[in-house]
Amino acid sequence: MRRFLIVIEKAEGNYSAYSPDLPGCVATGATREDAEKNMHEAIQLHVRGLQEDNLPIPESHSSAEYVSVS
Repeated sequence: MRRFLIVIEKAEGNYSAYSPDLPGCVATGATREDAEKNMHEAIQLHVRGLQEDNLPIPESHSSAEYVSVS
């Protein structure tokens, strides 16, 4: 099982998501939950396409952290 970080951002009228480790793999949704679900499906399709094309599946190197400032 592989794990990929996804970033979900609020846009003007919806939410968008991407994975820094999977360039070009993006999704949107009307809600944050929709964007997350759609991104999960997009990653599955992206990885399946890489496998079908006999291309390597990238390793996940990204991480995220919140930083508090005063």
